[in-house]
This record gives sequence, structure tokens and C-alpha cells, in this order.
Amino acid sequence: MENLVEELSGHTEVVTSCRKSHHPERVKKDLTTRLNRIEGQIRGIKGMIDKDVYCDDVITQLSATQSALNSVAKILLEGHLKGCVVDRLSEGDEEVLDELVVTIQKLMKK
Repeated sequence: MENLVEELSGHTEVVTSCRKSHHPERVKKDLTTRLNRIEGQIRGIKGMIDKDVYCDDVITQLSATQSALNSVAKILLEGHLKGCVVDRLSEGDEEVLDELVVTIQKLMKK
């Protein structure tokens, strides 16, 4: 496995370049639809700010958008657990558990 080091906003992260997810097409389509909707919500929020919409209304939309992002993360995490993690464990790769702990910690920061 080839590792790459990415530096983003002062953070250094090791990224394994040869791994890919294996989501069924229907799941990818669902995720893409959800992300497109979220993208639209973000554009709408930007427009609300440009139009000086009441802060509470903007915050409500931000909350709805965060909830939608959390739903995408849950779908991805479930697929990761049932697919990638199970596969790697069956191959004897227990490092995936440490990776999973880090992933869950990242999700819980939000």
C-alpha cells in the first residue's frame, strides 16, 4: 500500500492511495442526490446572508444542513463497517480497528 502525505490547512494527514470504497450504485446515487441537495442548501444559506435574512432563520437552515451532512456520514459509516472493515478483518488486518476509532472520533467532534 502506498501512502501519501497531504497537507491541508496546516494539518498533515497520511492518505492511502490504493483503497477504494465499493458502494452499490444505488447507494452512490442516493449519496450523490443527498450531497447535491446539501450543496443547494449551502447556496441558499449564502443567499440568505447576502439578503440580510434574520439570523435565527439562517441558523435554522444551517442546522438542517448539518443534519443532512450527518445523515450522509451515517450511511457512509454503515457501509464502511459492513464492507471495508469486515473485509479487512477477515483478511487479518486488525489495523482497521485503530483507523475506525480515529474515524469515529472525527465524527464525534462535530
